[in-house]
Amino acid sequence: MKILRSSLFRAVCAIITGILLINNPDNTVRGITIAIGIMFLISGVISCATYISARKSPTNTELYDSNGRLLLPARPPFPIVGIGSILLGLILVVIPDVFVTSLMYVLGALLILGAVNQFMTLSSVRRMFRVPIWFWLGPSLILIAGLLVIIKPMETAALPLLIIGWCLLLYGVTECINSFKIYKETKKAREIYKK
Repeated sequence: MKILRSSLFRAVCAIITGILLINNPDNTVRGITIAIGIMFLISGVISCATYISARKSPTNTELYDSNGRLLLPARPPFPIVGIGSILLGLILVVIPDVFVTSLMYVLGALLILGAVNQFMTLSSVRRMFRVPIWFWLGPSLILIAGLLVIIKPMETAALPLLIIGWCLLLYGVTECINSFKIYKETKKAREIYKK
């Protein structure tokens, strides 16, 4: 049941993102970029705040393992990654258009990974029961679209994002169908195995 929920969550996220990309590709990508920037910004601020807090109340206790190696220094390490996250977050929030173009490639890669994941899932369950040919069509179309977006990027970002939106919608729907089919067949196989 946990696997079914995980698959359904992925599918719903893909469907929602696909619908948003279809309806308004430019603003959706800009919004996604800003949201990613905010997440990086928050992560960096938390990291730096933790460092400052630990620095204000330092312990003079150092922790060593049985071989004499230092496990826990008395002072916390400087949060280089936290500062990098803050800078990246600020750039993504303040000037998101710089990253909108490269986001197309990221979404194309996600389509490819999603298609490969569906192929692997279908091929692994094919050992347990017969998988009709039409189950393979969705991942094939998604893989082709992802490859086209990455290999031959188009001049305007709206068209590939529209294609990616439709493919994400297709991925979400096929993921739901595959999840229910696999769950149903696995449940049937477990009942037979118990007998």
